Amino acid sequence: MKSGKLLKIVSVLASLAAASTSLGQGNESLTYTKDILPILSTTCLDCHGPDDTRRMLNLRFDTQDFLSSHIAPGDPDSSLLYQRISEDDPIRVMPPTSSGRKLTPEQIEKVRAWIAGGAAWGTNLDDVQQAALLQAAERQVVFTREVRPILSRNCFQCHGPDDQNRQMGLRLDIPEGFAGDRGTLGGPVVLPGNAEDSLLFQRITAEAESFRMPRGRDALTPDEIETIRLWIKQGADWESHWAYIPPVKPEVPAVSDADWPANPVDNFVLARLDKEGLSPSAQADKATLIRRVTLDLTGIPPTLEEVDAFLADDSENAYEKVVDRLLQSPRYGERMALEWLDAARYADTNGYQSDGERTMWRWRDWVINAYNNNMPFDQFTVEQLAGDMLPNATLDQRIASGFNRNHSLNAEGGIVPEEFLIEYAVDRVATTSTVWLGLTFGCARCHDHKFDPLQQKEFYELSAFFNNIDERGKGFKYVNSPPFITAPTPSQEAELAVLDEKVSAARLAFAELEATIASKQAEWETSLVGSSDNDAAVDWNLKDGLLVHHALDGDISGVHLSQTVEATLENGLPHFVDGRIGAAASFDGTRFINAGMSPNLDYESEFSLSAWIYPTADNGVIFSRASEGDEGEVGWGIYLEDGKIRLNLSTRVLDDGVAAATKAPIQLERWQHVTATYDGSKTPGGMRVYIDGQAQELEGVLDLVGNRLPQRYPLRIGASGSSKPKFQGNIDDVRIYDRVLTTEEVAVVATAQTVSAIASIPAESRSKAESDKLRLSFLNQYAPADIRAAYTQMMELEQDRDEFWDSLPTVMVMEEMSTRRKTYRLNRGVYDSPAEEVFPGTPSILPPITDAEKNRLTFAKWLVAPSNPLMSRVTVNRFWQMYFGTGLVKTADNFGSQGEFPSHPELLDWLATTFIESGWDVKAMQRLIVTSATYQQSSTVSPELLERDPENRLLARATRMRMPAQQIRDQALAISGLLTEKIGGPSVGPYQPEGLWDDIVEAGQVYPLSSGEDLYRRSLYTFWKRTLPPPAMITFDSSTRETHIVSTTRTNTPLQALNLMNDVTYTEAARAMAQRVMQQGTSVEGNLHTLYRLAMAHEPATQVQSVLTDAFTSHLEEYRADRSAALALVNAGESPRDETLDIAELAAYQMVASLILNLDGTITRD
Repeated sequence: MKSGKLLKIVSVLASLAAASTSLGQGNESLTYTKDILPILSTTCLDCHGPDDTRRMLNLRFDTQDFLSSHIAPGDPDSSLLYQRISEDDPIRVMPPTSSGRKLTPEQIEKVRAWIAGGAAWGTNLDDVQQAALLQAAERQVVFTREVRPILSRNCFQCHGPDDQNRQMGLRLDIPEGFAGDRGTLGGPVVLPGNAEDSLLFQRITAEAESFRMPRGRDALTPDEIETIRLWIKQGADWESHWAYIPPVKPEVPAVSDADWPANPVDNFVLARLDKEGLSPSAQADKATLIRRVTLDLTGIPPTLEEVDAFLADDSENAYEKVVDRLLQSPRYGERMALEWLDAARYADTNGYQSDGERTMWRWRDWVINAYNNNMPFDQFTVEQLAGDMLPNATLDQRIASGFNRNHSLNAEGGIVPEEFLIEYAVDRVATTSTVWLGLTFGCARCHDHKFDPLQQKEFYELSAFFNNIDERGKGFKYVNSPPFITAPTPSQEAELAVLDEKVSAARLAFAELEATIASKQAEWETSLVGSSDNDAAVDWNLKDGLLVHHALDGDISGVHLSQTVEATLENGLPHFVDGRIGAAASFDGTRFINAGMSPNLDYESEFSLSAWIYPTADNGVIFSRASEGDEGEVGWGIYLEDGKIRLNLSTRVLDDGVAAATKAPIQLERWQHVTATYDGSKTPGGMRVYIDGQAQELEGVLDLVGNRLPQRYPLRIGASGSSKPKFQGNIDDVRIYDRVLTTEEVAVVATAQTVSAIASIPAESRSKAESDKLRLSFLNQYAPADIRAAYTQMMELEQDRDEFWDSLPTVMVMEEMSTRRKTYRLNRGVYDSPAEEVFPGTPSILPPITDAEKNRLTFAKWLVAPSNPLMSRVTVNRFWQMYFGTGLVKTADNFGSQGEFPSHPELLDWLATTFIESGWDVKAMQRLIVTSATYQQSSTVSPELLERDPENRLLARATRMRMPAQQIRDQALAISGLLTEKIGGPSVGPYQPEGLWDDIVEAGQVYPLSSGEDLYRRSLYTFWKRTLPPPAMITFDSSTRETHIVSTTRTNTPLQALNLMNDVTYTEAARAMAQRVMQQGTSVEGNLHTLYRLAMAHEPATQVQSVLTDAFTSHLEEYRADRSAALALVNAGESPRDETLDIAELAAYQMVASLILNLDGTITRD
């Protein structure tokens, strides 16, 4: 409606009411036209006015005709008008409950007083007044709330933003689409003020299906058609979509009951209730209130001590003190994190078919700590989206960036890595835009969005922010995929600092001996001059970490893990020649050594391989543990291929392994020392190859690790188990170390001269490798005891430190590539169908990024800018959803055209702007909501209110809702006393049906069933396998975490009751509850009373107490007659049973506790 027309109507109505007097001044002054008709004009004239096409029961309230039939002057109770407007029956009350136009108590009282005073008519209205009343009676249509959703549902798919699929060139999502002449369509789409001549109205009301729109779909409902008719009649005013307009803080409205609001939230709620003719519900009783707020803020129920303390506290701020205590509880962070993990699609496995394990719990713990420390939400956002890009990023900030590494990763064989690089970027766009913007941007991957002004090109511009991560398309199957970092916990960092101090002290102590070492070594070297080169007493080589050694000095046997092992020569007789160190084994391209099973090496292993070789051909296996598999050679080995040294680890030849080769070939027919090292990183970048102690330039050959290496093949020297060419030439001194040798150590191993021979070389003429070998030999074998002790202590401490570092948890993070990866708009969203190149950018419907450089960090800062109309609204809406089951915007994941209009738009904007003004204070926002009178209402609902507002969108009561899956289990553990109070740490495996994984998951994966206190940790820490989530939680509608979820459904199924009755978690919790009351109680009545209060907080009603007593008596009789059944029941679970308690009594109490755990009230947050 035009503002001028609206002001005129308001002015006329105001003049009609200006003469109205208060009820206290006498009923005789009230007249119908002056006092009553203005009330009925907004509530009744739409159906009982001059419009004969809409008039119901042929009854008009704008003329005097109805007085004789509906009014008994002086007797309100006999007047039909008064009877119907004051009716308690929701079926008979007028206006109908469904209309939302119920008269307020004050309006009803004015009608009663008017009738009691004689029902005077008053002065007849003039034409202007009559028109104003009719206009007021007519429902005023709000385009954004009522018309746009109709058009979005029915029209935008063919006449919306998607220009590739737009029909007839007609666009109805912008005002220009309604204004112009449509040529062949027959005229203007809309003629403001004239619905009947508007093409839009004509087409939606056409009788002929071939002409009626929407074509091929159900016709619009009569209500929808009437809404569009009224909108056109009232001027067809266009409004931009509400969510794209930055929120402006509205004035807090005045309300009918100034004493009810506890804070401004309530003013907005009560103002809406006043408009609807409803009143808020009474405050919930104190026991219900403390249980509700404790569950909402911590995820577990209050203890009886906390309940009793609150009930005994009569101070005015008793409730606020409870809220403040709960917000400071470490359990608050756990409860808030649960919502965020669903949004972030957090899991402990990678998803897809293989669904191997990953380690991301350090990110999960970061979330818990962030909430507990009340990190401002803008910082919470920036660190998760771009923490790695912050200047001098801390460990915690880098961990935070793992948010967008929580998506699924494909490690299956045969995939195209480039395809999944796209999939990961697409997932990040979809998740980020839903979680922070409430947009369904993923719908624009293949084409322009059909309902919102989001272009396909903009989708890929947004993806460019997330497409520059230094990652691989194929993930690692059983460990974290790069990029990842080592992420010690605070306690581990402290332990690491202690180790570093010890290492530093040991190095300093050793350094202080340097002068003595030099002197003693010089004396020792002098004593060696003239010794025989073959004297073993004066030779030494590196043994630290040596797993396998085959000297091949006239004997093919070897030493594996310090044990001598026999070997066999295949395809011939042993043949030895002069080697580089003593004798060497000779190979002719057919014979090879089978050295049996050696220690296992895998993709995660650190190791070094070395040998002296004298090749006579360009191709041949030096040594390996590999054989012919279904898809080619699999295993590990060091090879000579086309004259180049290749280190190879593979599970499938072409698409599952890691390998690197030297760029330059080696020389044939000369002795050379070869060393290859691998650091367990699963990438060619973790490989090094040395020839004669010198590092070689390498090229990656294979970089697609997924599975584990097979371990069933023997160690072969000179061959593998496949058809690869066998070695031709001589091999000497084969070594395998369980660590990465340093450059210095490689040079020492590659030094063939004995120690005594090196000692004979003048010091200034020795190579560095020769000097290093001499020094290491002295320190390890020949130095005085005090020097060897200092050296040994330093080396052992360094090893301890390295081993501790290797044991620390890792976490996947974001990490930018140095050179930006190109991003393209993809035709139909297909990875191998690029169109034009695009660059980082944001949707045009939102304010632009002002920073010159567009990257993830500037994007994150743009996201939290106050000018962003969406983020603050989306965030506070989800906070509201936590406490009322439904957000102020019901569609928490969609604030676009297909989303629902806010139930309380002014409240939403007030909360959003308040959140920003507070400095994005998350705890303050939770406190604001839970201390409101709206939140503190009773959830009791009358039949009238239930019919009027079944989903509680008007908030005239508190919402009664079933707890989330994790909360149900946590509550059982908490009230039983089993719950483990520990924050953070690796995920745990609580009870689940035995063998569940056996027939579903990939071979080799075993459910990590925990024991001890880890069995009773909060469900937040449960090991989450995407393809097989915890079944008990899925039964209660938990997300599978395969994708982001910002709102969950709640169902009611028999499986849930069966789970609560039979799952060992709940049977054990029931037994623990029974033990608890038996150990503390004194009577059956008292014990049953306590059992009930543990779960429900409030006192059991007399009837409830009677039912519990009867149940206990019945079960006690049963178990006294069947002790074996009682024993089987009370022995459920791993927690110890109190063997001092009577078995039958314990079983009877346990059954009552199980009954209580199954109550609707127990699993419901009331």
